[in-house]
Amino acid sequence: MTQSGENWFVEAPGDIQRIEACLSGVAYAPHRHDTYTIGITLSGIQSFTYRGAGRASYPGQIVILHPDERHDGRAGDDNAFRYRAAYISPVDVQEALNGQVLPFVEGGVSIDAGLHRAAAALLEDFKRPLSSLEYQDILYDLALALQAAAGCAVAMKRANREAAAGARDYIEANLSHGFSLEDLERATGHCRWQLSRDFRAMFGTSPYRYLSLRRLDRARRMMRDGGAIAEIALDCGFSDQSHFGRVFKQAFGLTPKAWLRSARRSHDHSRTA
Repeated sequence: MTQSGENWFVEAPGDIQRIEACLSGVAYAPHRHDTYTIGITLSGIQSFTYRGAGRASYPGQIVILHPDERHDGRAGDDNAFRYRAAYISPVDVQEALNGQVLPFVEGGVSIDAGLHRAAAALLEDFKRPLSSLEYQDILYDLALALQAAAGCAVAMKRANREAAAGARDYIEANLSHGFSLEDLERATGHCRWQLSRDFRAMFGTSPYRYLSLRRLDRARRMMRDGGAIAEIALDCGFSDQSHFGRVFKQAFGLTPKAWLRSARRSHDHSRTA
């Protein structure tokens, strides 16, 4: 068993964000992602608060966190816990399900066999990037497994995918600029409030949080390249370094400096499960 105090994480290569982490104590402050988090606990007890209740995942169990749900992370005992996780865009899941609303798996922890198979296919081979076709195949199985585990395999009301996608494209083209729902309404030609509802159904979060997370994605890339955090904050559309730090911790549970220290140490650790 890995002893406490050896906190680290590594990222798998490729475009799909996949990490392996070894953490102890109170690992993450309360935060949210605008993606699904699909994880497998490898060792120790992975504990967290989710939807107002304490949860625990033991080795071999699957953690499924719905987009934009607040959660934290901590060890369930005096030992470290180790896990792998992938962060999957809600729109990828929706496209695999032909536009149906996002499946919600109650409780955040599952022992469902179908979900375990899909998660294992996503997370087992960690030393190489997934090819596009390979990821699409895994994603299809994962989306169906999520839907089955959520008990919602019957087709449900669909969101306006075109309007939501148009809003997403506008946001991604204007990461450094401020804008409002009215701007999105003008850009897409759709009612701002219906657009907001469709965006949440399609992407699992609000247009504003989507903008914030895309800015943070850009900031993390720039931090890895060695830029000054204060300059990165301004370049990525944040009002100042303090604002950037608050939003970063809300999103990832770590300060920018703590995240950067962990990322720089990660190459010293084995990725072997």
